[in-house]
Amino acid sequence: MLRILPWFYLIVQDELIMFEGILKDFQKLMDEINSQEEDLLKRAERAIPICNKTLSQMQALIEKDDFDSPDIEISFFKNVKVIPMSYLIYFSEVKACELKKPKAGVEFQIRFLEKEIKKINKFFSKNSDFVHYMEQGHTYLDHQFFTRNHRNNFPFTPTINYYQYPEFSTSHDMLWAKIQAMYKYIHYIRESMQKIKPGSIPVYSEKKHQLLLWTASKTALIELIYALYSTRALNNGAVELSTITSSFEDYFNIKLDNVYKTYTEIKARKGSKTKFLEELIIKLQQKIHRDDAI
Repeated sequence: MLRILPWFYLIVQDELIMFEGILKDFQKLMDEINSQEEDLLKRAERAIPICNKTLSQMQALIEKDDFDSPDIEISFFKNVKVIPMSYLIYFSEVKACELKKPKAGVEFQIRFLEKEIKKINKFFSKNSDFVHYMEQGHTYLDHQFFTRNHRNNFPFTPTINYYQYPEFSTSHDMLWAKIQAMYKYIHYIRESMQKIKPGSIPVYSEKKHQLLLWTASKTALIELIYALYSTRALNNGAVELSTITSSFEDYFNIKLDNVYKTYTEIKARKGSKTKFLEELIIKLQQKIHRDDAI
């Protein structure tokens, strides 16, 4: 089963399984780029062709053998295509920002990034109804938003020509991908501002949870981080693994080094690969049983 898509199998038909290998390869490449490439412009330039290639592979599969039912079509455009599409939009925005950003002058750079934040806020405000629909987990309009039969009802034309093929798009799949991309882009802007001018945005080290310390092993925490990342439990999956890691580091006042190496070691374990997560389940079940017995 594909770890990053546990909801894949909520659809009883197996048709979507044909995308499993494509998405596994894609996610592996994205993880490698994010862990190996420090320069953001180079990272974007490496990632964009991979996103385009992945989308082309998906499009070719659909052209060869279309969906058997509207439910499968909805699931693909709502949950599958959105993954490489959101990365493509995100890295396209990052590339444009890095190229347009002033090369000198801290105040000029900060003002430029502040304008980017205003653009992001304007985008979310303009699409607030759809954002609310998606983030609340509603499905009653999915047949309009995520099937190609209704793509002319609510047209969405992005400002940048990311990847547009009418026969491979619905009225809202691009919008949903851009929403997820903008969550990633917000984090990129905040990090860029902090690097240019420390203190230009609120620093999370001044938060209220200073008394919480992680006292289990670092490996256990990395296991938990990967579980949250795999289940898309944070920001509807529109968040980088590195972002989740840095958030946990801030929250628990801990430094997690060699996260990818530790994950490789977790995968290489003999026996159970998810010791900490299984321990959490056992401990919670034991507490529930004790509470019920009282």
